[in-house]
Amino acid sequence: MRIIAHIDMDAFYAAVEERYHPEVRGRPVVVGADPKEGRGRGVVTTANYLARKYGIRSAMPISRAWRLAEAARARGEPEAVFLRGNRSLYREVSQRIMAILAKGADAFEEASIDEAYLDLSSRADFAQAEAHAKALKREILECEGLTCSVGIAPNKLVAKIASDFQKPDGLTVVRPEEVQTFLDPLRVRVIPGIGPKTEAFLDAKGIRTITELRAVGLPRLAEWFGRGGEDLYRKARGMSESLVSNEWEPKSVGEQETFESDTLEASFILEQARRLGAEVFRRVLAEGFRAFRTVTVTVRFADFVTTSRSRTSRVPLTSHQALNAEALRLLLPFLDARENPKKKKVRLIGVRVEKLVREDGVECRA
Repeated sequence: MRIIAHIDMDAFYAAVEERYHPEVRGRPVVVGADPKEGRGRGVVTTANYLARKYGIRSAMPISRAWRLAEAARARGEPEAVFLRGNRSLYREVSQRIMAILAKGADAFEEASIDEAYLDLSSRADFAQAEAHAKALKREILECEGLTCSVGIAPNKLVAKIASDFQKPDGLTVVRPEEVQTFLDPLRVRVIPGIGPKTEAFLDAKGIRTITELRAVGLPRLAEWFGRGGEDLYRKARGMSESLVSNEWEPKSVGEQETFESDTLEASFILEQARRLGAEVFRRVLAEGFRAFRTVTVTVRFADFVTTSRSRTSRVPLTSHQALNAEALRLLLPFLDARENPKKKKVRLIGVRVEKLVREDGVECRA
């Protein structure tokens, strides 16, 4: 019998800020871009649960988050604190938490900076796995002053959904015989891989819950979503064979920046691209890789049209200079008639590398 736990730290970045800056505790905290009194660019990285009561959510434009916070303040609610964030601190705290989680697990997989999967199948039953999860929650709280939410289920899919069921500081156990009863009343959006567009498409078909999604036959789902239809068919039934892997590695490393104002000034855009490239290359080395083969640039114009271009080298690229050369080669056409005949100004650029090569020369493929 497989027993899988998914651990998800609660509002991680904001919680770390509260932990290390007592002056913001008990206040709504928003981590992200500088709001500049509603004129700022960029988005919210995360918000604590007090800020979420104002309607502030991750990935929301920071200007909208500021307006929501101001509206709450006008109603007499506590004033929100906006912070730029400290990723090096978050990574340091994350590494200590991951070390705690890895102890005593049959297999451990760090899914992101603030979430991980544990294989606990060697426990005799779900009750013992639940006791182990409670002990982990206590240790993280005692050592780091942070809470997490845990889902325990027969597979990674259901465990991930369960960890979000009782946030914050939740613990939800879904035994094999309870999987469908647990899933059926939930909104389809809880299924990993269903984003806003797919949710809107299904909603237009009258499909809002997992029960309603299960009622759709596989041929119809395949007609709508191609090969993704079979994946949805299985997920709606709580089926997943994905294993918790000790060999998990990042498949890409990237950075992006939203400019303070839309621009088509080539010298400025290219300098920002070089700066992003430097940070990407630093992270590549910091995460234990020595090279990469694919470079991707992303450009978002003032009208929010977003385009990416990639190039894959036959040989691994091993230097910051090589990364910059490839990134600039891909970016330059967006600054002239080749990719930008209407001379639209640029709002955001991103630089990402993929097909990462480890120190032992093995390529990490998506």
